[in-house]
Amino acid sequence: MKTVVITGCSRGIGLEFVRQLVARGDRVFAGARHPEGSPELMELAQAHGDRLTVLPLDVTSPAHRVNLAATIGDRAVDLLISNAGAYGPVPDRLGDTDEKAWLETFRVNVIAPRQIVEALLPQLRMAGQPCIALLSSKMGSIGDNGSGGVYIYRSSKAALNAVGVSIARDLDGEGILTLILHPGWVLTDMGGPHAEITVSESVTSMLKTLDNASPEDNGRFIDVDGSTIPW
Repeated sequence: MKTVVITGCSRGIGLEFVRQLVARGDRVFAGARHPEGSPELMELAQAHGDRLTVLPLDVTSPAHRVNLAATIGDRAVDLLISNAGAYGPVPDRLGDTDEKAWLETFRVNVIAPRQIVEALLPQLRMAGQPCIALLSSKMGSIGDNGSGGVYIYRSSKAALNAVGVSIARDLDGEGILTLILHPGWVLTDMGGPHAEITVSESVTSMLKTLDNASPEDNGRFIDVDGSTIPW
């Protein structure tokens, strides 16, 4: 049984991570900005109360990050899944810069994931084979950008990738793996109705990648099918 911490669990990918991990017997701490607004998450908490702790977590809030670490206490964290994210305004065209939205998206997608890692480093260091999973997007690939636009989301995920590689390098000597994952184009509120795979398929594939992660994967930008994505 692993101890897993997941951010952004009220719906979509984060909620499915919770569902699959508690189903296989792991101990899960699930954070969401407003957990009471997610009936499915609360139902899971009622059904798996001995192995699932749900707590309010705005990843940009210092107080919430402190509370998360305090709630986990001296328990080792085997896996941290940094899933919480923001897309920013739509459409996002050249000539229509929303500076406030850009900065807020960076707070959620770039700064907060680093701060969550920092908050939980003591618990990660206690684990035997700890792993950090940063959920990015192929939209953050500069080499794969063939359509342009979506400036805010693309740049925030490209910056997250840079953060992830630095975390991987900084913690490599401690045996902590950091993987940067693209979940695929997923049928969620963010992914839209024309997406290619279901939430269940995406999470099942990512968990397979995480379960089989090796030191060679440290700092890799990994597609949902396990292949490497160009930076």
